Amino acid sequence: EPDDHALGRSRGGLTTKIHLACDGRGRPLAILLTPGQRPDSVCARPLPERIRVPRTGPGRPRCKPDQVIADKAYSSRGFRAYLRKRGIAHTIPEKTDQRRHRLRRGGHGGRPPGFNRETYRRRNMIERCFNRLKGFRGIATRYEKTTTSYEAAVTLASFLLWARSV
Repeated sequence: EPDDHALGRSRGGLTTKIHLACDGRGRPLAILLTPGQRPDSVCARPLPERIRVPRTGPGRPRCKPDQVIADKAYSSRGFRAYLRKRGIAHTIPEKTDQRRHRLRRGGHGGRPPGFNRETYRRRNMIERCFNRLKGFRGIATRYEKTTTSYEAAVTLASFLLWARSV
């Protein structure tokens, strides 16, 4: 067990970030915990790699989502290249400073990334999923000390959300 137990300083004090991937119906697929001060972009690659959806018949579990809809925290050229390499469609808004840097480079800055506002509106599903998870008091306040027990509690809450949706 690490010394920090996925606890880190942020504006609100000691916190833990829950990075979450969910399906189109707002059900959790993958969870990753990091300390509160860690940036979201660090978890951009490991989070989609944790997705495992079992098939109804024989075969390997499904590991690749059809589309990734993320906020500006996940906007980086490296992450976009990673998604293109895996053949995953993505809708991620470009940060203002990245846009200025690209425009300052002129013809060498490349094309702007594609962005569809209608698709991006579906990102509210992840926010709804977070709200349902935070409805569990133990998840919202983190009573557990260790990372493993807190991750187990978040996983159990995710199972309960799946059971409610079926």
